[in-house]
Amino acid sequence: MAANILDTIDRQQLGKSLKQAREQRGMTQADAAQELEVSRTTLVAIENGTRRLKPAELITLARTYGRSVSDFVRPRPVVEPLEVQFRALYRRTQEEQAAIEPVVLRLQQLCENYLELEQLMGSPLPQNYPAEYDVEEMPIEPLAEAIATQERQRLGLGDHPIQQLRDTLEANVGLRIFYLPMPPKFSEIYSYNPELGGCLGINSNHPEERRRWSLAHGYLHFLAHRYKAVVDFDDQYQRMPDSEKLAEAFAKYFLMPTSSLLKQFRDRSGSNKGKFTQIDLFTLAHYYGVSVQALAFRLEEMKCIPTGTWDNLHSRGLKVRSVQQQLNLQDIPQLSDMTPVHYQHLAIEALDRALITEGQFAKFLGVNRLEARYIAEQLREYSSGILDEDRVNLREVADVEHQ
Repeated sequence: MAANILDTIDRQQLGKSLKQAREQRGMTQADAAQELEVSRTTLVAIENGTRRLKPAELITLARTYGRSVSDFVRPRPVVEPLEVQFRALYRRTQEEQAAIEPVVLRLQQLCENYLELEQLMGSPLPQNYPAEYDVEEMPIEPLAEAIATQERQRLGLGDHPIQQLRDTLEANVGLRIFYLPMPPKFSEIYSYNPELGGCLGINSNHPEERRRWSLAHGYLHFLAHRYKAVVDFDDQYQRMPDSEKLAEAFAKYFLMPTSSLLKQFRDRSGSNKGKFTQIDLFTLAHYYGVSVQALAFRLEEMKCIPTGTWDNLHSRGLKVRSVQQQLNLQDIPQLSDMTPVHYQHLAIEALDRALITEGQFAKFLGVNRLEARYIAEQLREYSSGILDEDRVNLREVADVEHQ
């Protein structure tokens, strides 16, 4: 049976999948060849698709890479590797490359899983993509605010805080967004290709307000630099390019619209005899889902508070988390799930229709089987609750029509 399967699948695609699995495992070609008891040149031929793979060899490689054989022989979308784009566009130290490359590979795997689930369920992610914005030779600040305002209008967001930014960009735009563990200095990965569309990886180890900022920052790259892959990390530029300045400016206008922020500032100052207090600063930052520092800088730019306010607070040893606890401000809702909501619901539906196994479901969600069972039950209960609510609404409509 295995021999028949290997005779029918695309050797080059199989080779690419094996290569990605090897790299994700952090193994060299020499390491894998040793496990397979063949020469390195033979392994190169297997990964290039020029040498036929034997069933026993596939079993050995799957076990070596910590994967199941089904991961390699089941039909999967053919997608250009993301890391090719990143290598071509960015020069990093060997240490930085070694730190981020497995994350790029993981993002690719998850995005391919997403596409596979869509194809299995016949439910493609809607792509509400605007035309790429023309940003050449235009002043950065007014351009960033104009794009932020236009996108808010296009997505029907008005000037209110965006409560669930990740869900909004997935459901209303069609971006594939995954939260992935990364080294502290890295904040986001962005890429685009025709098969997957726009893909974002956000550092799951960062606080939620920083994740939101990274999401907005990455969204600008999608809007204005769509076909340029991006890896953002601290201190990567000696001189920040205009594309990054634009992304940073867009994030502040998109998350804290001028009209809304000015109204909130006036309302809070007015209720306190014209004074905007430190408590107001903290509560307003929480309201917009941004860091206290980001809000302070924004208000300083708007001339609402004195220049240097944040630097003064910081120099006095302000403990942000401690103050937030004292003010009884709830943490910003944590989007701790690595995988987005729509992805999870496609996976549970595929599992319940027996289109994927429990083991595949667990791998799609990046958890062990015990956690997968718990998540499956939660998703089923959630879906059942939505259906029950819909039934109640339909009954209400029917009652009104009957009357």
